[in-house]
Amino acid sequence: MENINWFGHASFSFVDENGNRIYYVDPFDLKPQKLEEADLIFITHAHPDHFSQTDIQKIIKEDTIIIAPPDILEKIDISEDRKLLVEPNAKYEVKEFKFQTIPAYNNHPEKLAFHPKENNWVGYIFELNGKQVYHAGDTDFIPEMKSLTDMHLYIAMLPIGGHYTMDEKEAAAAANTIKAEFTIPMHYRRFLGEKYKDTEENFKKLVTNSEVVILEELK
Repeated sequence: MENINWFGHASFSFVDENGNRIYYVDPFDLKPQKLEEADLIFITHAHPDHFSQTDIQKIIKEDTIIIAPPDILEKIDISEDRKLLVEPNAKYEVKEFKFQTIPAYNNHPEKLAFHPKENNWVGYIFELNGKQVYHAGDTDFIPEMKSLTDMHLYIAMLPIGGHYTMDEKEAAAAANTIKAEFTIPMHYRRFLGEKYKDTEENFKKLVTNSEVVILEELK
């Protein structure tokens, strides 16, 4: 995991060995004093703990490209040639970096208003350093995840905090279906307080088809 940093919540950065490029996903509450500037910034959806203009300003530079659904891009004041609009179930290439999108939404009746399917918000599958890395965004265990089994993912990053997304039990079911080599839980400590440790341990016990890796938050 030497090319991946976790800033807490659903916020990550990746180092692409092809040109040592730096990519961020859902930058939020970035605490380190010294941050690498971003070549690419990926946003999964419009909620403020994923789309934070304050945090984008900490890492953006003159040629940074921001990749996001249209309801996000219309709020960002940069030139159009530095924006890449995405929708679910599509493949893209930017700066010689390939990735694809998968839907991210809630399918439990009590949560439908949080992340409606019709918003066309996304998770991302990155082709990073010869391996495929999945960042699920905010989502429940949705039918589209079942197709990921055939992709032989290297890493799956799944929310486990419950309430707005999957809890650890549902996320474990998703992880066991996806069968990535490694699974990284996200989007839970901020919500769970001291209970997060029990949730981590329960998640690790329930995941049987993947190796669970708990990253240390970069501070």
